[in-house]
Amino acid sequence: MSVSAQMVKDLREQTGAGMMDCKKALQETSGDMEAAIDWLRKKGLSSASKKAGRVAADGKVVAVVEGNRGVVLEVNTETDFTSKNENFVSFAETAARVALAANVDDVEALKPLSYPESGRTVADELTHKIATIGENMNLRRLGRIAVSEGVVVSYIHMEGKIGVLVGLQSPCADQAALADLGKKLAMHVAASAPPWLDRSAVPAEAVERERAILAEQARASGKPENIIDKMVLGRLDKFYGESCLLEQPFVMDPDQKVVSVVEARAKELATSIQVTGFVRFVLGEGIQKKEEDFAAEVAKAAG
Repeated sequence: MSVSAQMVKDLREQTGAGMMDCKKALQETSGDMEAAIDWLRKKGLSSASKKAGRVAADGKVVAVVEGNRGVVLEVNTETDFTSKNENFVSFAETAARVALAANVDDVEALKPLSYPESGRTVADELTHKIATIGENMNLRRLGRIAVSEGVVVSYIHMEGKIGVLVGLQSPCADQAALADLGKKLAMHVAASAPPWLDRSAVPAEAVERERAILAEQARASGKPENIIDKMVLGRLDKFYGESCLLEQPFVMDPDQKVVSVVEARAKELATSIQVTGFVRFVLGEGIQKKEEDFAAEVAKAAG
């Protein structure tokens, strides 16, 4: 018999299984809803929804780069142990490749795309992995960088705890030299965590907030009003130097600012190099992890 879209929708709502899995279950059971539920349960595919409320703060940040474009993707799971699972790692890396091929830059645009060789969407494949692996998982965030000419370079730190992309716009023919500079800059971004690329990227409200704080600090120290403005301007320079990538001291040579390192390399290569942007993801950043009471868990199990 034919399986209607409404039947698939109803089964999916009842089981939490993926759309394609629900369709197959109904086909295998001639449209019998109860039998389809049992079919999914036997396959271990109906329990994913029960896991959806559990906190997923571990996982992995992965990056995929091809020439002058790249993506970085954070996929979360519940435990560090699962983040090393081959099925989980394969899913994260494949999803990133799908995002790169489709030129999408957020996870909502990624979810409905076709997942290779599965007949499912990326979202449904995620549901399938949740049921198969046995932990809640989440496609959390996706970043993309592309340049018209030059390179995009990735850096993954601590096996996926931090992931960085850096874009370098340049007509330079020496791609290896550009990639080497990009790798060093990506490592700098991983270590120094700049919020913004340069002064023009700093939101006006952030500047005004900092200016107000600095002015109040100067007044509290008893400085006269005609001196405060000069003090604030000087301290704002320090704020930019700490917050903007191009103005930060380079981690591999703190006597130089990042912008000076880029300019010096451009001069050596007789070309122009522009850092167009960067993305930095820290695994689980901002997610509230549940604190487990191990002794209580053991007592509960023993009881």
